[in-house]
Amino acid sequence: MKIAIIVAMDKELQLLLPMLENLAEADGGKYHTGRLGGHDIVVAKCGIGKVNAALGVSALLDAYAPDMVLNTGVAGGTGATANPAKVLDVVLATDIAYHDVWCGPGTVPGQAAGCPARFGCPLGAEVRAALGAREGLLASGDIFVDRREDLDRILALYPDALAVDMESAAMAQTCSMRSVPFVCLRVVSDTPGEGGNAAAYEDFWTAAPTATFHAVERLLKLL
Repeated sequence: MKIAIIVAMDKELQLLLPMLENLAEADGGKYHTGRLGGHDIVVAKCGIGKVNAALGVSALLDAYAPDMVLNTGVAGGTGATANPAKVLDVVLATDIAYHDVWCGPGTVPGQAAGCPARFGCPLGAEVRAALGAREGLLASGDIFVDRREDLDRILALYPDALAVDMESAAMAQTCSMRSVPFVCLRVVSDTPGEGGNAAAYEDFWTAAPTATFHAVERLLKLL
């Protein structure tokens, strides 16, 4: 299977690339190809936010026509639900939804025009169980969630949100429109709304073991 892996930031990219066998650059370093988990892999960095995410995934689909797109990187835990996601927990998005979209009267908050209210994960129950990641809703939008009031607004819309990020819904929408399966597997770096979460986010990059990203390899071996 040909699988595209896309990340938002260079820090994420540098944790991922050493995992690839036969690593090579393509298109002047825009893409990185190799093997991982028995699959042909192409890796790209899109940049932060919804527009960068959509453009990055679209270009990747045009250039390589992968069988699946996998987004990995970091997310902020919401601290909600009975068993909240903690720092270094690996989260598999069973559903992804926008927390900053509303298309006007008569439409559902969080639902982009012409799209489902939530984008689902195409992985079967057997694969999800074998992966052993935390599972739940990932709420996505164009803000770095640092303030308690922002988190409260998101949780008022999605009380079941396990984590938040800035790219996955735009990626999921792009893949949905192109009929390409999309999977999002992220690592919790901090908990928005808690004191000093921005500092915790920065510290995460030096504290997190590279092995955390090996959840990606485990997933690929299960496909």
